[in-house]
Order: sequence, then structure tokens, then C-alpha cells
Amino acid sequence: MIRVVVVEEMGLLRTALCAALSSEEDIEVVAEVTGAVELAALVRRHRPDVVLVDLAPDAPHPVEAVAEITEAMPDTAVLAMGRRWSQQIVGDLLAAGVRGLVGKDASLEALVDAVRELAAGGKVIDAAAAVSALRPGSGPLTRREVEVLRVAAEGLPLKEIANRLYLAHGTVRNHLSAIMRKTGARNRMEAVWRARRDGWM
Repeated sequence: MIRVVVVEEMGLLRTALCAALSSEEDIEVVAEVTGAVELAALVRRHRPDVVLVDLAPDAPHPVEAVAEITEAMPDTAVLAMGRRWSQQIVGDLLAAGVRGLVGKDASLEALVDAVRELAAGGKVIDAAAAVSALRPGSGPLTRREVEVLRVAAEGLPLKEIANRLYLAHGTVRNHLSAIMRKTGARNRMEAVWRARRDGWM
């Protein structure tokens, strides 16, 4: 039996995924969780062959969650499921040890095939993810806004960002406000995550 852990925040989708996978004769869902908190400990306890992780749009640290799993259990394959791919997020996920990338619009048959392929030691990369890895998308941020966001990603306070870029304090504040509006983020780190996810920086 292929042992699977499903990580999905949305209850309805999680239930549907678990039911669909469990209906296969050679797959057993050994655990289902809503988020990545203490996921490494859960994986160590259940020792699954595959962990299916949904990359929710608002989750700020999916790469860190993947890295924790692969460090805790190197023999466990991580299959990431996402709606949109960017060059940055695909690269980061592969570097973190992901062995499979599948789109949320994939068929159930494709998902099951991906689980089986990973359990057998193979790799699976969704066509859209592969294209995104080769061709970064253009975004709504100006070149200056991208520069501000790159420096902000280091966690520096407003004053230091302004000094680093030789800009006025108020100018940096205005750029950050525009970045928040364009990315729909609630804070700087979320803006960084969204911009990287969508290939804007």
C-alpha cells in the first residue's frame, strides 16, 4: 500500500481528496491535516510514502514546509499542488526537495498517477509548472517597486530601506503602499511571497 498524508486547509477539498485517494486499492490516506504546523513531526510519526501539500494562495511559507518534510524524512516524496506557478516558486520548491508538482486543475487520474509515480521513486512536473520555470511572467510592479521589495525582503526597517536605495523615507513608504495594493498583501513578507510566487521579482 502507498501511504499518503494530505495537507489541505479547505475542509471540503481535503475530504474530497482523501476520499478519492482512499478509493484506490493501492493507496491509503494515513493522516489529513489543515496546515503545515508540526507537519514534520506528523510525517515522522506516520512515515508516509507521499505527502500531498496544497499550496494555498495565502500561505506565506510553503517552501519552508516542504524543506522541513524532506529534512525530517528524506525517503518521503512531497507532491505540491498549486493553482499558479512562477519561475521563482518552482525553483524554490525543487531546491527544497519537492519531487512532484501538479496543477489544481489536473484530473483525478493524473493526481493518482502522480502519487504512484512518486511512491515508485520517480518525479512528476506539471506542464504549466515546467513552462513557468522556463519563462517568468511579467507583473504589475514597476522596476523601482521591485527594488524596494527586494530590500524589504531582508526585513530592514523603512529608514534603512530608504538609505540603501538613496530614497526619501516618504518615497519608500509610498512605494510600499503601492506594492501592498498591487499584490493584495497584508504585510511586506506576504507581498514578497506573492511577488515571488507570481514571478514578479
